[in-house]
Parts: sequence; structure tokens; C-alpha cells
Amino acid sequence: METAKPLPINPVGFWRRLGANLLDGIIIGVPLILLTWLITGGLEDNLVSNLISTLYSLLLPVFWYGYTVGKKIVGVRIVKVDGSPVGIGTMLLRLIVGMGLVYGLTFGIAAIVSAIMVGVREDKRAIHDLIAGTYVTSNQP
Repeated sequence: METAKPLPINPVGFWRRLGANLLDGIIIGVPLILLTWLITGGLEDNLVSNLISTLYSLLLPVFWYGYTVGKKIVGVRIVKVDGSPVGIGTMLLRLIVGMGLVYGLTFGIAAIVSAIMVGVREDKRAIHDLIAGTYVTSNQP
């Protein structure tokens, strides 16, 4: 007989996740855009700013208990489904495969589906969470 897997503890829904992402965009993204403009004199697609932004999203949760600056402010963090901290491999799956490839290959349709999933699923997991085995929780480390 197969036992049911426990649901994630204190999963966070759509609005708090959106708020954390908006705060990251304002606190990290806007200064990065301004810095790019000051250095390059333009706002065209810039490899350096894209790389810094990706590294921020990839590495900060690994070294800061699943938090980014925006997530810390709203009190949410990324963890593995079993509650353990995320590692670099998990974050690569979540960001590069889940958010990058899947959302890109579906022209953003998967991102819309993910937003709906976070709103209606009991465990509040999006496609990128399912791929990486993660969820967003309000539990403290």
C-alpha cells in the first residue's frame, strides 16, 4: 500500500509571491537598469545586467535560506518539498528549466497556467515548482 505524500507546510499563494517579485523588481531591477544605462548609455538588452539578474535569482536563495530581498520583506522563502533548503541544482531546475525553457517554449502560456495553479492548487505550486521539487512557504528557516 502506497502512503500519501504530505502536503507542503504553510504554502504561499499568488498575491504574496507576486508582491515579493514586484519588490525584487523595484529594489534590485530598477537600480540594475539605471546602472546599465549609466555604463552603456542605452537601455537595450544588455548581457551583463541579464547575467547579474539571473545570478541574483539563482544564487541568493541558495545562500540565504531560500530568500531573495523581496521574499524576505514579505516573509516567504523557497524550499524543497521535504522542507530542506534549496541547492544550486534545485535552483537551476527551477529558474533555467522551469521559468526559462518551459515558459519560453510555450511563449508565456505556461507562466499564465502557473499563476492559475498557484491560485487554485492546495499546495500552491507552479510548474517551475513541480519541475524542481520546490514550493514557497511562510515558514522560517
